[in-house]
Amino acid sequence: MSDTVTNERRIVVGSSPHITSPATCTGIMLWVVAALLPTTIWACITMGWPAIRLIVLCLVATLGTEALWNAAARKRQTLTDGSALVTGLLLALSLPPLTPWWIALAAGIIAIALGKLVFGGLGFNIFNPALVGRAFVAISWAGVFAEAPNRGWFRALPELTAEGYDAVQGATRLMAAAADRAADGAYGFDLAAQYRPLLLLNLEGSLGEVSALLLLLGGAILLAKRIIDWRIPAGYIGTMALLSWVFGSDPLFNVLAGGLILGAFFMATDYVSSPMTKNGRLLYGVGCGVFNAVGRFYGSMPEATTFAILFMNGLAPLIDRAFRPRTFGWVKRNG
Repeated sequence: MSDTVTNERRIVVGSSPHITSPATCTGIMLWVVAALLPTTIWACITMGWPAIRLIVLCLVATLGTEALWNAAARKRQTLTDGSALVTGLLLALSLPPLTPWWIALAAGIIAIALGKLVFGGLGFNIFNPALVGRAFVAISWAGVFAEAPNRGWFRALPELTAEGYDAVQGATRLMAAAADRAADGAYGFDLAAQYRPLLLLNLEGSLGEVSALLLLLGGAILLAKRIIDWRIPAGYIGTMALLSWVFGSDPLFNVLAGGLILGAFFMATDYVSSPMTKNGRLLYGVGCGVFNAVGRFYGSMPEATTFAILFMNGLAPLIDRAFRPRTFGWVKRNG
């Protein structure tokens, strides 16, 4: 009888109220994948084999690393929760299609091993795993991607390289805009003329930058399903637009360009690494926008989304502490 009591699963129930939800981790992750599918498919159609290869490499690295880690630690396999799948897909979309294969694999391994599993697995990671992987390779092998146009992170813009942007190797629209600002507008780079390609077909940048319109569609799906909170993307994008105007640049261009929309809807909203309180999420989104804008206009890299979100990930626990909700049943004393 004692063995039966010892081996039975004990359930500790706290005091009411109890809130339940039919949502599961796997279901949520699959909805995120579904929201990313339009962008992913469009990237594969327009960029071809390099995009397909990069996605496969990142997924193999993230899924394989998690499976091997669990096997080595003799733990239950967790691939079915979908988190490694989402991490691999987001990592691929954050990288340019011409990323060398070995860097893509390294990014996937670091994303899962260093960004997630060393903290204890899903639910314990401090930082967004996909951004950890991207930041690692961006810092470690930045020179590999700048060796020559069309062989690095980005495919060069032909119309820009022909107009004297030879100092910016593998120029993207953000890099071209930064070069134009540094030259006090000497290049005459028309930001408004970039709206259409950024919305519909942008082959200069990461896979996820191929169409801002499709990313917005995916974000709308997550908002409609109430999988993400509107406060984070609204605070993020709104702050970026406002500060772009304050800094004398085109707000719409700066919202559409780079990985801001991908980051605002799909990375900054990560449940584990973002605040839990409503007001905290709004402040968190505003903070992402502030650091993104400062990094873009005054930093050495025009694309600052990765490090803006990672920095705010680190502040998320402090934000939650500052906006700790009132205890249920608490009543302020009179007098």
